[in-house]
Order: sequence, then structure tokens, then C-alpha cells
Amino acid sequence: MNGRRVLSPVLLVGAGTGEATCGILYLASYLRRGGIEAFVRLYDGDQTEEEVARSLEALVARVRPRLVGISLKWFHHVHRALLLARTLRELDPEIRIVVGGNTASYWWRELKELDCIDHIVLGDGERPLLALCQGEPSPPNCVTRAPDGTPRRLPLEYVQGATNSEDVYYSHFNDIFLSHQDRHAFSGWVAPGKGCGENCLYCGGARGNQKAAFGRAKPFLRSEESVRRDHQEIAPRTWQLRYDFSGSSAEFLQGTWAGVDLSRHSCMYFLWGVARAELIDALAGTFEHVHMVLDIGCFSEQQRHEQMRRGLLKQCASDQQLLEIIEHCRRHKNLDVEVSGIAGLPFASTATLKEEVRLVERMISLDCLVGYQRLEAQPGALATEHPARFDMVSEARTFTEFLEYFEQREPGDVSVPMLRFRDAALERAVQRTSEHVDALARKHEEKKRRVVINGGTRLLNTAPATFQVKLGDWLGAHHVPAKVAQEQVTVVRSVEGTSMACAPSLSPRRFSDPTLDQGEDGRILLAALAAFERPTTVASAVTQLGAKVKLDPHSAREVIEHLVNGRFLQPA
Repeated sequence: MNGRRVLSPVLLVGAGTGEATCGILYLASYLRRGGIEAFVRLYDGDQTEEEVARSLEALVARVRPRLVGISLKWFHHVHRALLLARTLRELDPEIRIVVGGNTASYWWRELKELDCIDHIVLGDGERPLLALCQGEPSPPNCVTRAPDGTPRRLPLEYVQGATNSEDVYYSHFNDIFLSHQDRHAFSGWVAPGKGCGENCLYCGGARGNQKAAFGRAKPFLRSEESVRRDHQEIAPRTWQLRYDFSGSSAEFLQGTWAGVDLSRHSCMYFLWGVARAELIDALAGTFEHVHMVLDIGCFSEQQRHEQMRRGLLKQCASDQQLLEIIEHCRRHKNLDVEVSGIAGLPFASTATLKEEVRLVERMISLDCLVGYQRLEAQPGALATEHPARFDMVSEARTFTEFLEYFEQREPGDVSVPMLRFRDAALERAVQRTSEHVDALARKHEEKKRRVVINGGTRLLNTAPATFQVKLGDWLGAHHVPAKVAQEQVTVVRSVEGTSMACAPSLSPRRFSDPTLDQGEDGRILLAALAAFERPTTVASAVTQLGAKVKLDPHSAREVIEHLVNGRFLQPA
């Protein structure tokens, strides 16, 4: 390509454990259409630094990437992003290491000083990343290095909008994943649009930061055709679709669903603003089941209105509007509602705390789930940058403070720095209320999920998907020794998306993986599911399990309860 050094293959990974942002799937699809052999590692379950090193070593050996892109979208992944970059540098110093995403764009000045990072992509990444892979000397939106090694920031020339994002859509899902397990982990995220036009005081991705990092002054909806291509690509490969955008009207979404059968899919819709009846009806009429999350900012109407009056919170429903929305949702038997809000926002008082509890209790009485968490410190958020304005203190504000906080966390710890009130008495009251509401919400959720089981309870295997695959294909050839690659794995998905991967013929002595139920454990789980292929009483299934897999009655009931809790078995 005009003498340029093309960087291909490319490996894209997320900086956090669990499912990475769907952004790397859009990027990999775009690169594939641009002639670059791109792969993703979507799911990462590694906890320790040793596990991270082993996984990356296997991935690098499998892909032989010339460039690795690390998605640093969320601020609480900054330590892990640097761990990935340093480990990759040690594994192969020739690999070009690129970071991008909201947090990378916000902290680019600090990240550019680190020698484990070669390039930082600011803002929208599709065109800049392709330019890097194609060896362009001046890729747009990039912080790169001059010939003498000094960092240089190139202009923010690529800003996606409604008229120049038609070429951004999902494709090549059969090519970009390195294992069936990784593709199976995809939760179905679709981005109908990008950006935010609000300046909520608690959010690091608010309008001001969007303008600074992405060059985008206001949000936009992608073209219907591009979003329809997303649905066409992923609908045959996922059990649900997830959306997180306020600007999608019923008419727009219905246009993007045209020609795609979603009648057996679930949908998670996280709505930032006030839900319209037409959108609720469109979702319920399209999907088999819908879980709608209504974000109301906070559970105190007084506090909510004060923040909106000051321009510190997006437009949120009043309590009366919220009740009317819930009443409309209740007309649809296949739609359930979760109401989400943040505790400990500015302008809290004894009166607002009482309001919070009353509204939460009302939501629970209407059988709505409640999402509730304390105010966290987000880099760039108004409350984090200027906590004194709200008589608060932040547990972290600078890059160094955030990095040190996350470096000190133990594996599995998901805590983040918080914003707290200077007034010690108010802080104690807010914390007591938060703990009380958490307990109410948790008790309600547990009650909704609880299934009382006795010998006469009739259960049915309701798993909507069961399939068999070779172990080497399921975990990936880079992860599985050749001697066990042909072993059969039976993958079962519950109605809520939880998966079990059973390898009954594979002894843990030959090969072990924490995501598998192997040997005797796998045989028992599959036998338990088989016992309920038709509506069957628990007592009858316990007898069958005793005869087939020599399981004592107490252990058999424990296995059945485990499958009920995972929603693999449901009351008939």
C-alpha cells in the first residue's frame, strides 16, 4: 500500500473483566471491511496478573497480531488497561499497542507519557484505527509519536454524525471471534446513536466532555439502514438485544427492525429520559420479553426537580409521570420494569431521604425492581471536579488518585471511589438510608425470584437453547491442548441468558477450566435436566437421579435447586 507498513492481523480486547464494550465489535467489523484481519476477545474472566499473562500469551501465539487495540471506555478499568499494555510489551515488543475509548480520550495527556502505549485514539475510532493499520503517517484523531519518539497530537478530524456514519455497523461475526464461548458471551448491544446532549452533574460522559473528547456537540441517531444491518447480523446469533439511548423513537426502531424476526428474543432497554407510550408498545409488540429500566436520576422528587432546575440533571419523570408510565407498562404481560436512581446526590436532606424511601416502597408495592447505588466519582464529572460546590468531597479526582485506588483493589473487588458529604451527620444519614433501601430492593428481588420447592412441585426444563460443540471450538484452539480438543461440550442456556457448559466425558485430571462443569458434575447436571424434559415432580426426579447417576436424595435436591435458581428449571 504505497510502501506503507500494513499492520494486520489485529487483536482487539477490553480493559475490564466480563464482556467488553460493544465498541470493539463495531471496530473489528469496520477493519474487516477495510481489508484488515481483525479479531476480538470479547469476554475476559481473568482475575490475577498471572492469569492475565497466560491468556495474553496464548492469544498472541494464536493471532500473531501486529497491533493490539485496548478499549479503555470505563474509568475503573484504567489499571487493568495498563496491566494489559505492559504485559503485551513484555510478550512481544514489536506489537503496536493502541488504547481508545472515553476514558483514554479524557486522560490522553497522562497516557501519552507511558512507554507501554504507542498510540491513543481520541473520540470515534473506526477511521483512525483503520488508518493506523494501513500505515498512514498522520492518522486522524490520534496521539502518536514523532520519529524522535516524542508524543504528538494530530487533529480531531473524524467526528461521526448522522451523515458520515453509514459505514459503521456490525458484520463478519463468523470471522472476528476466536471461540464459540466468546461469541456466546455477546449480550446483544446495539447502539442506535451516539453522544449525549445532557450535562448531568454526576456523569463523566456528559455534553461538555463529549465535545472535548469526541468533538461532538450534540447526540445523533445513526441511519436506519446501518442499525438494521446490526440487527440482521446479530439476530441469528444472540438471544437478546440491549439498547442504551434516549433518542430512539418507536418509529425509528421499528424501521431498523424491518425484515428481522425478533419475536423469540428478549430485550433490555435502558431509557435515559421519559418513556413514551408508543415506544413501550413497540418494544412489547416486537420482543418475546422486555426488561425496561427507567432512569429517574434519584428517588426524591424534590431533589430531582432542584437538580433539573439548575441544569444539573437530564429531563426525568416526575413521580406522577413515573406512575403513569408504570401503569402503561403493566398492560403488557411480557414487559417488566426496573426503576433506577442514584443515592447521595447533592441537595440531600432529612426530607429528601424520607422521600426516597417512600418512592422505593411504592415501586416495590407495584412489583418493580429497584436499581439503587451511591454516587460514585467519575473523572470529568462536574461533582467530581468541583465537589466543594456541593459541600462534598471526592475520594479521587486526578489520574494518579484514580490509578492508585484501582491498583490497591484485590482481585474480584469492584468498588470505585465515591463522593461523600462534608457534613458527617448528613453523610451518616445518607449511608443509613442507602443501606436500608438496598436491603428493601434485595429482599424484593429475592422474593420475585424465589421458587418454593417440595416433593410435589412440578418442574419443567425451560432452557430455550441446548447445543453440542467440540471443546477446541468452544474455548478456542489457543486455549485447549490438541489431545482434548475433540471432547464434546453440551452448552445449555437458561431463559435469563445464564449458560452452563458441561463436559461429562472430560476428567479434570486431563484438562481443567473453571467455566466448565466436567466429569461427574457435568453428567449429573445433564441428567437432572433430562429428568424434567416433561413436567415432573421433584420427588420423581430425585428417584430418577438416584437410579441413573447414584445421587443420594439430599444431593439430588440440591442439584435441582441449583438449576431452579439459574432458571434452567421452572414451575410447570
